[in-house]
Amino acid sequence: MTTQAITVWTEVPVTDMDRAVAFYNAVFGYDMQIDSTGPNPMALFGNTMEGTGGHIYPGTPAKGGNGPTIHLALPGSLEDGVAACTKAGGTVISPAIEIPPGRFAYAIDPDGNSIGLFEPKAA
Repeated sequence: MTTQAITVWTEVPVTDMDRAVAFYNAVFGYDMQIDSTGPNPMALFGNTMEGTGGHIYPGTPAKGGNGPTIHLALPGSLEDGVAACTKAGGTVISPAIEIPPGRFAYAIDPDGNSIGLFEPKAA
């Protein structure tokens, strides 16, 4: 087994870039901006190439949350993240799930993408 990172980047397809940017900014406390300088518009998670793990782009999401699930760290508590997700138009589909590094809940973003709302365990 290697010690190199296994997942190096994620790309999440969305149907409405403005709506998706507003959702991820509201839920995760990002300052995402749409970058149209490349061949395809995108908005980076966290709005920086330093320490980011992916972006959203115009595309066709899997139906009903049936695509891959990405877990994104919340800026605060899981309860705050669940409330922000619901208020921003997402749907939380599980109770809190505890795992050794923290806890999370599964949710669906407004485009139907499966996401995990992750609260890391306090150090």
